[in-house]
Amino acid sequence: MDSVEENDEVVSTLPIHYSDILSPNVHIHQFPLLTRPLQTPPSAVLSGKRITARIKPETRRLEIHVPVDTRPDVCNADRSTELGAARLDDDREKNQEKKEKGREDEESRLSEVRMRSEQIQHKGAHILGIVRDGTLFLHPISETHQLRPTLTYLDILSRKNKRSRGAGSDSDSDDGPPPDPDEVAPIPLPKKEKRVAGEAKEVHVSARKSEDQSGINGHGGLSTVRREMLHIIRAEEDELWENLEFCDVTTTQSSEAFESLFSQSDEVLECSTNLATFLKDIKGL
Repeated sequence: MDSVEENDEVVSTLPIHYSDILSPNVHIHQFPLLTRPLQTPPSAVLSGKRITARIKPETRRLEIHVPVDTRPDVCNADRSTELGAARLDDDREKNQEKKEKGREDEESRLSEVRMRSEQIQHKGAHILGIVRDGTLFLHPISETHQLRPTLTYLDILSRKNKRSRGAGSDSDSDDGPPPDPDEVAPIPLPKKEKRVAGEAKEVHVSARKSEDQSGINGHGGLSTVRREMLHIIRAEEDELWENLEFCDVTTTQSSEAFESLFSQSDEVLECSTNLATFLKDIKGL
């Protein structure tokens, strides 16, 4: 181990520039797109569609709407119409229907993928670091959001399908996937014979309500938690969306915001925290 440390020489030393000029507006937004950039599909660009965004400021909920690739080889028009009608019903139930001029007579289609955010609570400080021209530039990150596609309209579609099957269906679910031909078939269990009812006997039962020493029983506590959860959900649904302007990496606004991360100040910062205080603030030590 000592020999490794002796051979581990310092290659270079980087000066550090710290800035919080964009705070608290620097966030981390994580998308399930692997290595692809978040951009409008070329087929949607030709039709004049763009990525849009909106936010609920009180609940810190974000939504980004990405236009669907409408090429016939990747898009099913009939299925898109069916899913679009279900999403429209879902928006009406939640009082979140988009009111745009000229869309009353337009055929409803699933024209966009909606990605909704879930805020991730930070543990410690999160810092954005960029190395440019031999200098490390740091900027604090205030929030982190994970965005995933919303599929709540599938519940509306499922309810429609159940109603179309009629009330004579004994089960609310399907029969599940077909059996795997490679698996061994389960051994059928013998049917239990019905027992002949014997002579009826009279049984006396008495019940007494027991008082909880703490004043709160399990059912009451569960009901309170459930009411609080429903209140939070309803408050979020009742909050109105505020539209945002989405600027991708190719726009001038995005380039200007990126350049503002690099501080040009030569002011030397002094640390106001000693080593003992720093170590005490680390949880687990």
